[in-house]
Parts: sequence; structure tokens; C-alpha cells
Amino acid sequence: MEARLVERAKVPFKTIPAAGVHGVGLKTLPGNVIRLARGFFAARRILYEFKPEVLFFTGGYVAVPMALAGRRVPIALYVPDIEPALALKTLARFADKIAVTAQDSFRYFSHRERLVLTGYPTRAGLNKWTRSDARRTLSLTSDAPVLLVFGGSKGARSINNAVLANLSALLEQAQVIHITGELDWPTVETRAKELSEAQATRYHAFPYLHEEMGAALAAADLALSRAGASTLGEYPLFGLPAVLVPYPYAWRYQKVNADTLVRHGAALMVTDSNLKAELLPTIKELLQNPTRLNAMRAAAKSLSHPQAASEIGHLLLELAGKKR
Repeated sequence: MEARLVERAKVPFKTIPAAGVHGVGLKTLPGNVIRLARGFFAARRILYEFKPEVLFFTGGYVAVPMALAGRRVPIALYVPDIEPALALKTLARFADKIAVTAQDSFRYFSHRERLVLTGYPTRAGLNKWTRSDARRTLSLTSDAPVLLVFGGSKGARSINNAVLANLSALLEQAQVIHITGELDWPTVETRAKELSEAQATRYHAFPYLHEEMGAALAAADLALSRAGASTLGEYPLFGLPAVLVPYPYAWRYQKVNADTLVRHGAALMVTDSNLKAELLPTIKELLQNPTRLNAMRAAAKSLSHPQAASEIGHLLLELAGKKR
């Protein structure tokens, strides 16, 4: 998916071999180390052809071979989640500057003089929508609240299943924008056909949104989603309260992200295992309590860094200038 998005922006895209070494079995480890070595030499070829003045990393084991090959080039590192993963901690040793989404990330790094608080960068034009234009674009009315359900680019099966199991009751409370991901789209599409005509007018399901994602965020009164790094940037940008369901099978990164938003009063958290039981009462309690929603909206907005992308861009230009 990253390849499609990069190519859509008309930016050259190349891949290199890479594999993880943290948490893999002994049988897998030697092959992964060999792939990383191959990635190192592939990265050297790219560096020789492209001759960069600065390298920019956002994590993932695919970055490690490039960082090793380009250690004589100035390096900027961006940490999307609150807690950096192992690859990011490794890359931090090579980085000249480390940009972070939130102040909470500072405690995970020893070289604080290299840290810069920028916030989470959001796509240009994402927040161009007014609420009325957004609702009109997505065929939503202005007389009922809007719940946005979002599971990430691939979707979130447990969230999708919980929403489908409670769909009729949810539609009594709100209009629902349901971004399902491609994997569960056939199931959701079938369920949508079973709705009554009145229910169908309040249910707006999509496998994926790109240009209209800003409209979905602007139109919503409440979000239900995982707690990936983008929630730290997009929800504050729109002042959007959220019910967060951290993905339980990938260390604790999403849990730490959710904890940050909950601690600031911008979100509530429900565990994946309790989602089916707690989904409906949690959503109902919030949608029927506008005073609390407004307080959460203000708390989310206070965490916003609308100029984050620009600040990271200036950081890269500064490092590139030093190289030049």
C-alpha cells in the first residue's frame, strides 16, 4: 500500500531486502540476517545512484540496512508512536535529529539534546473540510450525530465484527461512517443489504477512503478505532473524541498511544477482548452526553500540532544544508 501512495505522489519508489530479528525463532533468524545483509548492499547501490544530502527514517526494520549504509549522511528520525520500537531505538544511535509526536516520547531516549517535538504530520489539505461540506459530501444529515468507525488501511476485524453485531442499535443512536478495510468488505457489504430502508440511509460503509478521509473526520462527532500513531495526529487536528481499541497482538505501542490520549481526557479506551460487550454502552453514554463530548473535543484539540509536517520539512532542509 505504501508503494501505491508514494507513486500516486509521483515520488520514485524502490525496495530493498529486509527482515526483522526481534522476536523471531532460531530457525528464521539466520535467513533474516542474510536478508538484512543483502539489504545493506542494495541500500549502498541506491545511495551511490541517488547521492542524498539527508536521510529520513520513520522506523521499521527495512530502515536498518539503509541507516548502516548511509551512516556518513546526516540522518533525521521521526518517531510516530509514543514508544519507539526496537528498530527506531537502533536507528536513534545514528540520528543527528529525532523528531517526536509527543512530549511523552522523551523518556524513551537518553540523548535528549537531539530530540525535537514536532507533533504528528498530517497530509496537506486533510483539514480543508467544513463540517457542513463534509456531511454533504458523504450524504449525511445535520440533525443526527455521526460515529466514525475506522480500523486502519487493512481494517480491524474485531472492530468490524463488534459494529456489525450491534449495528441496528448503533444506527438508533447515530449515523455511522464505517471504513472497513478491504479484507472484511464483502461481509460488511452483505450485512448492509439486510438493513431496512431507514437504517440504510444512516449507514455509510466504505472499504477505504483517501481524498474523502478528511471529510469523514470533519463530519464525525465521535470515532471508534485502533490506536495507531495517526490517531495522535488526526484526532487532535479535528478535535475529535475517540473510543480507542488498541491492537492486542503487536507489543504495547497502541496501548501506550491510547493511554496518552486517555490521560489528557481526549479519549476512552476499551480492550479488544471486552469490545463486543462494552461497545454499545460506551458509545451510547458518550453520544448522549454532549457536555462530556465537548470536554473531550477541547482536550483533543489542545494536543494538535497542525504545522508538524512543515517543522519536519524544515528540520530536513537544515540537515541537508549542513551536508551541502
